[in-house]
Amino acid sequence: MSSTTSSMFRYKAKRMASSTILHHTPSPNCPIPYFSFPQFKSPAKPKQSPSTVKCRQNLHTSSLPTETLDDESGERRLILNRRRTFICVSTLPFMLRADESVEGFGAKAAESVTNIHMLIAGAVRKVVSKGKAAGVLRLVFHDAGTFDMDENLGGMNGSIIYELDRPENAGLKKSFKILDKVKSEVDAMQSVSWADMIAVAGAEAVSVCGGPTITVPLGRLDSEVPDSEGNLPEESLDASALKQCFKRKGLSTQELVALSGAHTLGSKGFGNPTVFDNEYYKILLQKPWTSSAGMSNMIGLPSDHALVEDDECLGWVQKYADDQNLFFEDFKKAYIKLVNSGARWRSL
Repeated sequence: MSSTTSSMFRYKAKRMASSTILHHTPSPNCPIPYFSFPQFKSPAKPKQSPSTVKCRQNLHTSSLPTETLDDESGERRLILNRRRTFICVSTLPFMLRADESVEGFGAKAAESVTNIHMLIAGAVRKVVSKGKAAGVLRLVFHDAGTFDMDENLGGMNGSIIYELDRPENAGLKKSFKILDKVKSEVDAMQSVSWADMIAVAGAEAVSVCGGPTITVPLGRLDSEVPDSEGNLPEESLDASALKQCFKRKGLSTQELVALSGAHTLGSKGFGNPTVFDNEYYKILLQKPWTSSAGMSNMIGLPSDHALVEDDECLGWVQKYADDQNLFFEDFKKAYIKLVNSGARWRSL
């Protein structure tokens, strides 16, 4: 081998040795040494200046000084917290506006109902005098009194306008004509149902005569057909039959006695016919119909007389005779329940 060739060989061997790791322990089957190449390492990150490092640390710690960034998971939590905070702050005004809009809708709806109620009540008071109040109140009882809870039929639905020719409704056409005129005037400004018109008119009739102020809910729908016949309480019923009849209408004995106090108005003979008070109960306790003197036996109906012949009913008669305020409060509650019975309501 020439000197030149030998020099080149030694040069290449040195280059190979410098770039490889030589294992000097040969395998028993292979006495020739083998080579393994070194693992690849990624280049080191460039060093940052002290000012850059300090600036980045300030950015991380200034917004949430209590957070620590000791590891990668801590940094992720910090980022998520910041995102959640941003989303909450961004959407809060819209959530508040939505809540305000719902409350605003409810307030406007309530205001609208109040305005309609005032419209009907004002129109009724212009034409319903104390002398006409008893007939208007009777119209309420004969419309709502057809309700049967078991059959879910009848009730406060305005069907009385189709039933005026029935014997039990004799004399109600005059009251209907009064309200028909009122309804025409109200409908010109705001359409209302007959059921709502009659319910409000009856409440105003009580108030006009000195009774309690009753605010009834509105939104009833009218029936387009008459209710079945024979569902009104008969005037000849005794106390037991009366209680059963009112029970089928969802009304208790106490509510039966309280609603019967409406007979204080009109020509039944219970005190001043145009004043709504508790004279009805005071006179019931006297039982004037048992006297043969004058026209005393003409006072009240058999169903009125029956109330003082039943111990349960008599207890309420005595309470209302002693406490007019209690009667007014209980009548108001029972009246609202009566005019809501069997009603179908408009949806918002």
